[in-house]
Amino acid sequence: MMTNRTLIKTTLCIFICLSFICNVSASDKDSTSNKISHLFGLDFRPAYVFPSHDFFKGDNNAQKEISTTLSGHLKYGFQFSPDSKFGELYPYAIQGVGLAYNTFFNSAEIGNPIALYAFQTSRIATISRNLSFDYEWNFGASFGWKKYDSETNPKNRVVGSSTNAYINLGFLLNWEVAPNTNIRAGIGLTHYSNGNTSYPNAGVNSIGASVEITRYLGRKAEKRFSPAASAGSIFSPYINYDLIVYGAVKRKGIFPEDHDPVLAPGSFGVLGLNFNPLYNFSQYFRAGVSLDLQYDESANIVDHIANDFIPSESKDLKFYRPPFREQFSSGLSLRAEIVMPIFSINIGIGKNFLCKGRDTNSFYQIFVLKTDITKNVFIHTGYQLYKFKNPNNLMLGLGIRFNAR
Repeated sequence: MMTNRTLIKTTLCIFICLSFICNVSASDKDSTSNKISHLFGLDFRPAYVFPSHDFFKGDNNAQKEISTTLSGHLKYGFQFSPDSKFGELYPYAIQGVGLAYNTFFNSAEIGNPIALYAFQTSRIATISRNLSFDYEWNFGASFGWKKYDSETNPKNRVVGSSTNAYINLGFLLNWEVAPNTNIRAGIGLTHYSNGNTSYPNAGVNSIGASVEITRYLGRKAEKRFSPAASAGSIFSPYINYDLIVYGAVKRKGIFPEDHDPVLAPGSFGVLGLNFNPLYNFSQYFRAGVSLDLQYDESANIVDHIANDFIPSESKDLKFYRPPFREQFSSGLSLRAEIVMPIFSINIGIGKNFLCKGRDTNSFYQIFVLKTDITKNVFIHTGYQLYKFKNPNNLMLGLGIRFNAR
């Protein structure tokens, strides 16, 4: 199976890239290593698990609701010097890596997964000299899930792989209680999924609190100024052009009329290309329209079942290959992108205009993390949904940025 390998490689690429850029930045004359400040954090996050499946409502071997999760996080981050290029443009941005231990208080059926992730946090608004309103995102992979097994774990029809993607978005109040020591508290949303690389893939979602204590090393007194005013005086709007090629593998569930769902045997390939012109409104935000081309080997196979009747075993299910035009789609999406050092978050919503069949004739939504390798090359790690709720596929690839500044 390629499921776990794909997710692991994706996560490793993010962290290798982050380490590479840290080294490059450390050797840059504007961001020398002795000017970078370091952050160490300890974070606890109790959360409520959404009862999105009967398994969480008590239809499990323990016959108890799974409504609570608790995670502990160790984090390392770094912040560029205020007199460096990145530090001047993004004075409050901190990026780094985190390691988390999670429990759902039912280790026998769901496990106690460990998450390894990249994170970035920055200020949204200054409330007072020692208090600010911040955001933080986490993106990585979680390992050690107890996955569904028809014999050993038949009730868990939520998690289909031992490795799953991990995504978290939080909003926090950041209080500087002493020089270089902060307490941050707030709320956040967490999502675990394997991007349809294995079945089942119902996803695990939670909302909860976060309480964190952080300690800075090597940070001097913070400059109190408005980053928008500083960067705005020298920034001139421009257009850059992102060209992305991506691929993935996925599993496919079949939902025939008047029949129970069936898992199609084997894995299916996905290949895509995005061409995304983006107008840079500021150093922090750009937006535009993307031309999205995708070939999905699993699209519309339900309309080409070769069996005279649906077999009881999924391994006996056979298909005729659908014509290319039923598995290829072309769409346009509106894209908005938040730009920070090393990472950019790109969100899009679109509609296929060249397509045929129920699987591709749809609105789609895209969430992407771009990790810069150089000014012109980045790693593209994304996730696509259909109709705002149906997981479709991962988007793992490489991008080239033209007219980058």
